[in-house]
Amino acid sequence: MIEKVCIIGVGLIGSSLAKALKNTDQAKFICGYGRDAARLKKAKELSIIDEYFTEPKEAIINSDIVIIATPVGSYEKVLGEIKPYLKNDTLVTDVGSTKRSVIEAAEKVFGNLPNTFIPAHPIAGKEKSGFEACDGELFVNKKVIITPLENNDDESISRIQNMWEKVGSEVDYMTPESHDELLGMTSHLPHMLAFSLMDYLISQNPSASIYAAGGFKDFSRIASGNAVMWRDICMNNKDEIIAHIKGYQKSLSALSEAIDNEDMEKLESIFSSAKTTRDSWLG
Repeated sequence: MIEKVCIIGVGLIGSSLAKALKNTDQAKFICGYGRDAARLKKAKELSIIDEYFTEPKEAIINSDIVIIATPVGSYEKVLGEIKPYLKNDTLVTDVGSTKRSVIEAAEKVFGNLPNTFIPAHPIAGKEKSGFEACDGELFVNKKVIITPLENNDDESISRIQNMWEKVGSEVDYMTPESHDELLGMTSHLPHMLAFSLMDYLISQNPSASIYAAGGFKDFSRIASGNAVMWRDICMNNKDEIIAHIKGYQKSLSALSEAIDNEDMEKLESIFSSAKTTRDSWLG
């Protein structure tokens, strides 16, 4: 059992992981670290965390594992705050949606990356944010991608893998570059489409949402995601996101052309292929 886990950022992912660790009896003591004492206090009252701190020394000291669950744009600042209080064997990991930028932030703070820094990313979430949406089952049957560094030792990687597997996740390994390219397409692009769809609706007819059917609500659901988090993801994976937006624009142009040309065969082919592929994903 882990003696002490410190979770930095008790939002949806941080609080859900805290709850999952409690549910699986993995940690004796879980503390939360952040700036908003009132919200941290509420998280403690809800038994999501055992204690909270607003000063890094109190939070980090004697921690066995530190999990960073703040927006990726904050990592350099967060790592700089906690660096003086880390033990030599304290594992530091994260849940960030980008990996190259996370590693770059760590390099700026530490210089030579510590072998105890293990980047990771659970492919799980909700459109709602904050600990109010906490879900101890959030990671069950979900993928977690670990992007180990060259100097990470096998034991440290194994400890992080075991932590995620015990909360029900399936762990895969990738390079940071492969992670950012893949997630840019499968996660970041869909969110950009949902945000832009809502922006388009607002610009055309703000009251149109009153008449939105289930399909629109399903498609636009993820536009309810945390604005700061997605702003930071855009800034930290911008090359991949832009590349996929441009690629999608080509697909959209091809669809527009097929409609304009009344090319029924082309349209049916596009729609049938999309349905077949998605149905196969759903099993």
